[in-house]
Amino acid sequence: MKSRTGRILLSAAGFLMITGLTGIPQFTTHAQSSENPAGKSYSDEIRKTYNFLFGKDNLSLPGNAAIEGNDFIQPGAFPEAEYCGHCHEEAYHQWRQALHSNSFRTPFYRTSVNILIRTEGIEYSRHCDSCHNPIAVLSGALTTDSHVDRAFDKDGLTCATCHSIQRLQSTSGNGGYVMGVPAVMVDEKGNRIPGKVPFGDILQHPERHAQAVMQPFYKTPEFCAACHKANLPSTLNDYKFIRAFTVYDEWQNSKFSNRNPLTFYSAGFTPCQSCHMPRVAATLPDYGAKAGLLASHRWLAGNTAVPFYYGFDEQLEKTIEFLKRGTFLNVDIFALKKASDDTIIAPLGSVPFRLEPNDMVQAYVVIQNKNIGHSLIPEVRDLYEAWVEVMVKDASGKAIYHSGYLKPDGMLDTRAHSFTNRPVNLSGEFVDNHKVATIHSMAYDNSIQSGRSALVRYEFRVPPDAKGPLSITARVNYRHLRQSYLNNVFGPDHPLYPVVELASRTRTLRMGTNDPTPPEPGDNQDWMRWNNVAIGFLDQQQYSDAIEAFDHVVNLRPDYDDGYVNVGLTYIEWEKYSLARPVLEKALELHPDYARALYYLALVERREGHPEAEVANLQRVVEQYPQSRDARRELGIAYYQQHRSDEAVAQFESLQVIDPDDVAAHYNLAILYRRKGMKAEAATQAALYATKRIDPAAPTYSLDFLRKHPEISTESVPWHMHTDLTHMELEHDMPSGGGQQ
Repeated sequence: MKSRTGRILLSAAGFLMITGLTGIPQFTTHAQSSENPAGKSYSDEIRKTYNFLFGKDNLSLPGNAAIEGNDFIQPGAFPEAEYCGHCHEEAYHQWRQALHSNSFRTPFYRTSVNILIRTEGIEYSRHCDSCHNPIAVLSGALTTDSHVDRAFDKDGLTCATCHSIQRLQSTSGNGGYVMGVPAVMVDEKGNRIPGKVPFGDILQHPERHAQAVMQPFYKTPEFCAACHKANLPSTLNDYKFIRAFTVYDEWQNSKFSNRNPLTFYSAGFTPCQSCHMPRVAATLPDYGAKAGLLASHRWLAGNTAVPFYYGFDEQLEKTIEFLKRGTFLNVDIFALKKASDDTIIAPLGSVPFRLEPNDMVQAYVVIQNKNIGHSLIPEVRDLYEAWVEVMVKDASGKAIYHSGYLKPDGMLDTRAHSFTNRPVNLSGEFVDNHKVATIHSMAYDNSIQSGRSALVRYEFRVPPDAKGPLSITARVNYRHLRQSYLNNVFGPDHPLYPVVELASRTRTLRMGTNDPTPPEPGDNQDWMRWNNVAIGFLDQQQYSDAIEAFDHVVNLRPDYDDGYVNVGLTYIEWEKYSLARPVLEKALELHPDYARALYYLALVERREGHPEAEVANLQRVVEQYPQSRDARRELGIAYYQQHRSDEAVAQFESLQVIDPDDVAAHYNLAILYRRKGMKAEAATQAALYATKRIDPAAPTYSLDFLRKHPEISTESVPWHMHTDLTHMELEHDMPSGGGQQ
């Protein structure tokens, strides 16, 4: 099959740093143990030349992948996906087009990892390949002058890699799993039988097959966290620990985890697998299907680039369908504000207003991350691209304002509001091509966390000869990947990759009087519209505006406990603690023992010098939400301030189970352990704090970047206006249609 770029699918021999067969024996069926001389022989042979660059006997640093027995395992011990596909045709068919099976070979990934190999050395690629190519890491292939046969590269994550994981190390990510020697069956005593077995044996004992290839934790978000959470450790960058992406943490802090009492909205418990592995109809024979349904092995999400490149039309179609389902985001053209009037016209559609020619108008667009269990965008934000496109047209269809357009060469309007970040290096330059080892700071990050809302402001002038009515459309577009990165991978001569509209809203603006209009089916109720714009104001530190908006929520829904909590939260962030108390107490009148109100009231009690009440409230929160990071952290601090050292230690240790990278836990445990005479433990925590705390010089690198790029520097400002600067570009730079291709 030819790819969209006209290239033939890459073979294993075509990859950088891949060499041919050697005299190292390859085995397929024996356990790696003292009873398996062949497996031990393989490991001993690898150890003779393996570069343990980052520590004796550590096989995977800067990654975290591990294997039972801490020894190398021959690649042939992992049954190929085709073997599993004999009985699981549907799962194999889905997997072959999915991201997991293409996690290593794609030119997008290879471009970045090859830069790391060329600039730092192949040993450093263990950091990336602990998730993208576990067999390469655990077989000892990632070392200078390796002679391991890497035919496995074409398959990335196979059935046997995921289904051989025996336990998880923690939720630190970077491949935080412990692999067992692959087995597809256990014997009558429950012992794993390594390698392949005849299909007839499996069909005769399906329960023993299931025992070998399934673990209860496979259905938990923590299983996904092993790879869908990443950091850049000091062993990789020779600098310090930097969080890369934290999809698991974002989920755990979202309403869908039911573990965080501080979310703005609530929902039923929804793990990663509910969205990304729903049960779907099996169209091919598959012994894993139940009542004709199979847990999807497509893992549909946001990657349109890989199926587009390889011509996997079925996967691409289903991915676009997944993205366009219309429930993930809510786009609300919430308000207008005229330069001649300080008041805002809001909520738009619910109140009358007048619009005249030559009016200078500001439009408040609210993007709500409504039903995504993580941020928009969740992972490598410097490569993916989601942005807001706003277009105002007159009655003839002529564009009078356009922000967020794509230029003819595929590049995004420089001043578009995009949900991205800009990692920078020591010289204040954008870290292009995902050169992860050089990242030192983040100039800005405009992602929207789950359950929160972004307020984006646009300003345009109604032409003096405007032909009404005008239409204003706001949409969120998405593509994988950004055009400049695709150009880096392929050069400028390549097809434009798909752009998907995730959500949109259009409103009609009439010249003269505009009466209220009925809401559309996808519109939020007015109380929620006010709530979402208030969240946007709060995140932009516009506290007075946030209070006013949350007051509208309370007036519309006086029985809504969270309305009062939100007012209290805003006063706390505004450091007006005395004003926060009465509204929080009102929420507790409506909802006694409400954990969210208790948490914020505890912060008020601390500020006003009532430590006993502070601790009592936080204890009640932890009782209800034992996995709340924030409640554990604040309760630990409260105990610490009261010199209740043992209780403080217990809270910070519990916090580290939830988040092993929490800086406050490292800092406080370093002090508390030392006071208890636990010098070694204190030193460990102090070292972790030193590498994980933010470098005080990091903002300097970000400021250097922002000074060099004034065209996007406003994106780092909590709130900013997208002004009418595009009119000069309309004729030669801007397409007349929308952003969807």
